Amino acid sequence: MLMALGMFVFETRSVPYQQLQRASAWRHAAQSRVGARPAYQYLGPGSDTLTLSGILLPEFTGGRLELDVLRQMASQGNAWPLIEGTGRQYGLWVITQVDETSSELLRDGTAGKIEFFLSLEHVDDDRTDLLGSLTTSSLARLAGAYA
Repeated sequence: MLMALGMFVFETRSVPYQQLQRASAWRHAAQSRVGARPAYQYLGPGSDTLTLSGILLPEFTGGRLELDVLRQMASQGNAWPLIEGTGRQYGLWVITQVDETSSELLRDGTAGKIEFFLSLEHVDDDRTDLLGSLTTSSLARLAGAYA
């Protein structure tokens, strides 16, 4: 297991990402001053974004079905706990974007190669009202809806 977002597991059989990029920001308000540099006041944490990217080869890994499950999770508008395979807990995250580019198409239009980008945004970890309730059985139902 590389990582789990709720009950969705990123692994070599599903969506094995090859790159993880994280950008964290902090907010500071500036107050202009005459004859001096602006004064800054720390306002707190800003956005915390995580992007997973990689290439799927549907003959060996997951494909459109798994990306559609992630889209369905995003459509629910819920936050999901993000846990790395090492056990590191990242907190609660929402899916903000799923991009895919299909190439090496077969005769029936099936992609032989899918490049993907998945963007996640960290939400306050105490916002348990946003917590998604996707279970293993509902993941299977989602997968069946896209089969």
